[in-house]
Amino acid sequence: MHLTWLDGVLIAAYFVFSLGIALYYYRRAGKDTSEFFLSGRSMPWWLAGTSMVATTFAADTPLAVSELVAYNGIAGNWLWWNFALGGVLTVFFFARLWRRSGVLTDVEFVELRYSGPAAAWLRGIKAVYFGLLMNVIIIGWVSLAMETVIDVLFPGLTLFGRASFTLLGIKMSASLVLVGLLVLLVGVYSLISGLWGVAVTDLFQFVLAMVGTTLLAFFALDLPEVGGLAGLKARLPETTFRMLPTIGEAAQGAGVLALSAAAFAAYVGVQWWASWYPGAEPGGGGYIAQRMLGAKDERHAVFSVLWFNIAHYCLRPWPWILTALVALLLFPDENPRAAYVLVMRDTLPPGLLGLLFAAFLAAFMSTVSTQLNWGVSYLVNDGWRRFVRPDADEKHYVRVGRVLTFLLAVVSVLVTTQLESISGAWSLILTASGGLGLVLILRWYWWRVNAWSELTATLVPLFLAGLALLGVPVPGLLDPFPTNLFAVVAYTTLAWVTVTLFTPPTDTATLDAFYRRVRPAGPGWRPIAARHPDIYPDTSLGTLALDWLAGVVLVYSTLFGIGQLLVGSAGLGLLLLAVAVGAGAFLWRHLRHQLPHPTPASRNVPPAD
Repeated sequence: MHLTWLDGVLIAAYFVFSLGIALYYYRRAGKDTSEFFLSGRSMPWWLAGTSMVATTFAADTPLAVSELVAYNGIAGNWLWWNFALGGVLTVFFFARLWRRSGVLTDVEFVELRYSGPAAAWLRGIKAVYFGLLMNVIIIGWVSLAMETVIDVLFPGLTLFGRASFTLLGIKMSASLVLVGLLVLLVGVYSLISGLWGVAVTDLFQFVLAMVGTTLLAFFALDLPEVGGLAGLKARLPETTFRMLPTIGEAAQGAGVLALSAAAFAAYVGVQWWASWYPGAEPGGGGYIAQRMLGAKDERHAVFSVLWFNIAHYCLRPWPWILTALVALLLFPDENPRAAYVLVMRDTLPPGLLGLLFAAFLAAFMSTVSTQLNWGVSYLVNDGWRRFVRPDADEKHYVRVGRVLTFLLAVVSVLVTTQLESISGAWSLILTASGGLGLVLILRWYWWRVNAWSELTATLVPLFLAGLALLGVPVPGLLDPFPTNLFAVVAYTTLAWVTVTLFTPPTDTATLDAFYRRVRPAGPGWRPIAARHPDIYPDTSLGTLALDWLAGVVLVYSTLFGIGQLLVGSAGLGLLLLAVAVGAGAFLWRHLRHQLPHPTPASRNVPPAD
């Protein structure tokens, strides 16, 4: 099946609608940096949470899931499902604290929490490292995935009669040129609309992407050679449908994730809290923090991240997984990423193929728009405003932000041309940040963590990853991922704890101001709390831990309950969903008391528990 005029009309309508949203929010975004980067701190939970999900739904994610399912069965998704443990931790332990901090970016938080020259150095380094370097790499790898979609749907694509182009001495295929133009287009509407426009466009793009991928799964299952869910289960090995990996033994049959006990322990016991990864930062961070900071209040911040975790882990992946299973059946010898797109091409009727291509465009563009807005927030607020022009007016910073958004889009296109593959990128990022996560968590709950702690935890794993790439025989460092995390996290933790104990703590005035503003709970703040008996934390760490446990049960019961209804046992699926309902009711009751609708009189009262 090839794209028809009807498909073209639907794709064009998508572009017109997206640009219309950006133009609608142009004037509002230009008021000040709070409007441009944080939507004026007035975003409702459902919009903030959906925007988070849309950002993590890039063109590469369905293709990556297709690859995981092809090689490891449904259980292969445990390589990212384990991150839900950290995501739910953010809901209860960090969301309200982020919103309460009142900072513009999570990098600005550094100088709210720490003091001295080390804090300024840390803020500047993080602004450039995450806002520029990591950002363009992330945009680059999602651009490569979009190039794959275009290559399969438009074989032999030419632009202006040419199959390849040379720009600044760099040779680019026609499909990559098209992707580059899309990135620049996203840059234009991001610089026009600010975060409000980005978030509203994200909502539209997420709905479109979910509808498109769900319709694809429906039509793919309805093919005669597939025969629905029953036919799929009859034609593929039983092991493909297992939702839990095989632990500590060789897999019995093809298509199931088999992990050693050490590897499973690293995924479930270490990775989710120890390593930094875009969208799954321990303690919240990046664009997740940006949406929490832009929420209406603490209540909306908490519910936004809870909704994000439910939609991200429980609802979003199942249409991808079903299509990936069909791709495995129909195209067993094809590259799994290309096979997913081949199912699109060969399955959908005219109109729906255009709709799904628009859905992939939506997934791609929602990710790029957020990466640009988020990255530029660092470069403007934590770079330009902090170190270059600290005394300019707000409109100046918005103008700088718009210029940098376009320049960052251009740099991202150039970086994309230098990336040949995205395979292994995720494991490299997780290794190069192993151990940093513990500092990102403890800086909220232990007063003794200082700027030198975080700076050490940021740089040491980067150094260790470099040694590993060079093949230096450091014990445990050359182990395969993820078991190498045990060594990287241990070395990093030893380094930053040692540095913490041998460097002076954050000054008293900064600690006191932070404690009074954020009101963190727990014994880690006891010396500071003793100086401020009028400040009461929201609740105890024990209560937060109980809520976290209930949240984990809610997410995983919903995830596997839906999965069992689709490809497993209906009875077990209903039982798991009943458990999820119970966990959800428990959380609703708890959060109603912990997060009442805010009033001036209820800002600082003793915890109910």
